[in-house]
Amino acid sequence: MRTPLVLILTVLMVITTTGCSEAEVKKQITFAAIEDATPATKRLIDTYNASQEVYHVEWVTLPPDVRQNYEQLHTLLSEANTKYDVLSLDVTWIGEFAHRGYIEPLDNYMGDDGITIGDYSRGIMEAGRYMEKQYAIPYYQNIGLLYYRKDLIQEMEASVLDSGNYMYSDLAKLSKRYQGEGGTDTGFVFQSGAYEGLTVNVTEFTDSLRSVKKGLETMKTFVDADYTPEDILNYTENQTHDAFVQGKAVFSRNWSYQYQLINSNNSAIKMEQVGIAPLPYGGVVGGYLLGINQHTQNKDGAWEFLTFATGIEGQKIMASEGYIPTHSALLIDEAVFEKDGILQYESVRNALMTSITRPVSPSYDELSDTIQLSVHKYLLGINDMNTTLYEIDRLVKDYQLITQQTE
Repeated sequence: MRTPLVLILTVLMVITTTGCSEAEVKKQITFAAIEDATPATKRLIDTYNASQEVYHVEWVTLPPDVRQNYEQLHTLLSEANTKYDVLSLDVTWIGEFAHRGYIEPLDNYMGDDGITIGDYSRGIMEAGRYMEKQYAIPYYQNIGLLYYRKDLIQEMEASVLDSGNYMYSDLAKLSKRYQGEGGTDTGFVFQSGAYEGLTVNVTEFTDSLRSVKKGLETMKTFVDADYTPEDILNYTENQTHDAFVQGKAVFSRNWSYQYQLINSNNSAIKMEQVGIAPLPYGGVVGGYLLGINQHTQNKDGAWEFLTFATGIEGQKIMASEGYIPTHSALLIDEAVFEKDGILQYESVRNALMTSITRPVSPSYDELSDTIQLSVHKYLLGINDMNTTLYEIDRLVKDYQLITQQTE
């Protein structure tokens, strides 16, 4: 008996249709982000894909080295390449990428979805703004903090530090007073070597370059004081955390990662001996934000995934693996900060809400290099204050001129 041709064709159509994979049916979104040593990014993407009927996200890993990462993205985007849809961007890149037209302004998308600037930690949200437009949404962050030996200082002094209601001059007095206590060698350590860390510390000491003279004078006071190491002008993050974790410093300005080091088996001090406080004018943020390739053919899909990754559900996934969330709602969510040790400190949560950012500039590397060179010469005593102020004032004016020209 012959099978009717119509029946054969019908069966073939069913087989062909059901044989297609979900990824082939759905619209593909490519997410370019650095490798992740934790399961967080994979869990984030898998969770999103499982919830979707329209889009499917593929993760393309970028080099772990920040410079290589930057160069790869810069090369592709400068050629108007559409290979990547959603981009993971370092906090210092946004100004340049926005200025060059590499990434899409997000204000209209945010307005349509009711997303506001206040939904995220202040500093890292500001890092995503350029020329009064938002070009990137915070993904994860770290922040500059003051670590101190609460087992050495008075309880009232610790309370003032935790509130953030103190000045660098107060920190100087405490550093001098407690140096040598509890087997310590030095009062205060921070990053003042001639590298990017100096730009970060200058931003913090000068209240985001609003009080340059006062801030630099304060830095010079610390550098010249007996309560900081003689080689403080060579200090990077590594020397800083070594001094504190090994119990040699009473106070330490460092990033949030130092918390994990104190909790490690190699630490000479225990976490119960340590307090963590905001910095006087706010701590500078580091971390990554998500942006959309200006030339992608699927901006709506890219925005759909971006809002999931940076929204409450996506941020909970990241936080569960140790990343500091950027969404403000999670900084008051006990279920979140109970899983992330450093967020159990109310002072740290407050620091995140009052954080600051480095200057946002289309020529950030040049700007930072100039700050480092000029300030380091001043701290060494090679340049006087007037020369240093002139150089930084010229730099700030040049930056303002650039922003005015692009309006």
